[in-house]
Amino acid sequence: MSLYGVMRTGGSGMTAQSNKLSTVADNIANVNTTGYKRASTEFSSLILKSGSGSYNSGGVETQVRYAISDSGPLQYTTSATDLAIQGNGFFVVSNTAGTPFLTRAGSFVPDGKGNLVNAAGFYLMGYDLKNGPPNVVANGLSGLSVVNIAQTALQGNPSTQGTVNANLDANAAITAGVPNYTSKTSVVTYDNIGNKVTLDVYMSKTAANAWDVKVYDTATSTAGGFPYSSGPLATNTFTFDVSAAGKGKLAAGSPTSLALTVPGGSPLTLDFSTMTQVAAGFAFKASVDGNAPSSIDKVEVDTSGTMYAIYSDGTRLARYHIPLATVPSPDNLVPEAGNVYSVGINSGNVQVDFAGHSGLGTFKSEALEQSNVDLASELTAMIESQRGYTANSKVFQTGADLLDVLVNLKR
Repeated sequence: MSLYGVMRTGGSGMTAQSNKLSTVADNIANVNTTGYKRASTEFSSLILKSGSGSYNSGGVETQVRYAISDSGPLQYTTSATDLAIQGNGFFVVSNTAGTPFLTRAGSFVPDGKGNLVNAAGFYLMGYDLKNGPPNVVANGLSGLSVVNIAQTALQGNPSTQGTVNANLDANAAITAGVPNYTSKTSVVTYDNIGNKVTLDVYMSKTAANAWDVKVYDTATSTAGGFPYSSGPLATNTFTFDVSAAGKGKLAAGSPTSLALTVPGGSPLTLDFSTMTQVAAGFAFKASVDGNAPSSIDKVEVDTSGTMYAIYSDGTRLARYHIPLATVPSPDNLVPEAGNVYSVGINSGNVQVDFAGHSGLGTFKSEALEQSNVDLASELTAMIESQRGYTANSKVFQTGADLLDVLVNLKR
């Protein structure tokens, strides 16, 4: 065994303990950093070949590992744009240059332009829903844009589609039709510039299992009903199947919708396909798209990652769908400054999907994922590293002392 080898081994041990102490220092410094993932230093031995009568000391090498796949505890807040992920997955964020990264740090707030940015300055990415459902690329990040909630006013959108869930009383008496109607309700729609247009819907039982449905423009009535200054905007006759198979649903040959043009607006189709005629009271629920211009009051994010803008008039509009990304080996992602990660050779390629699909977790609004650092364990590791460094320094010092003895033998 060479005395130089002893000193090299002692120096290798001190270097290894210094690396461990560095990861401990980082962990302690980031114990309160949102979404931070604990780093650890793993040791492995370096063995040199030795003869039968001598031993050549080797050394130790270190490898830094990150517990990226270990979730931290949740801390609840009062901000709807504070987001946490319950389960697998990462937020997709980008820097000012547009370079994408992955992170679990979800402390997002709007900047001066309304873009959602976290504490490290990275922008949240999502699919804009203004043009309909997004085209998701499963193995890439194309199609994503910065999530922005700065729009202060909503352009009025005309009503074009509506869905009606209704029941007509099977025991109602037969009438001659309007103005002697059986049931009446009203539906609010919107014209091309966002004005509310109220429509009166009349249902008249004209024969057994047959109902006339007529729609009038409320504005053409002076008495809150008949008479109207103009005829119906639409009319149709719906028939029902009361057999054991039909059970009061629309008959096979019956219409299932009603088409009309909203005054000052666009063509509107009302879907009546789920309407029934059973022995129960009249019930009518309608959902119609379109909205009036209004300012954004707040935003909400549901568990699937859909971000809704809530307007001051109560309108609730889906603005963005925030995806989650993952890789085959999350613990092998490459850590970058700002508590973000980039894809590396060992991590595998990025995969994108929505929350709750493909093994991904779900969103939790008004919550933040805390660091997964255990402070007590880190303090213990710090003491271990200190003692290990001291012991290795003693080995180095002993080797140096013995070398001095060898050098002084000639004297």
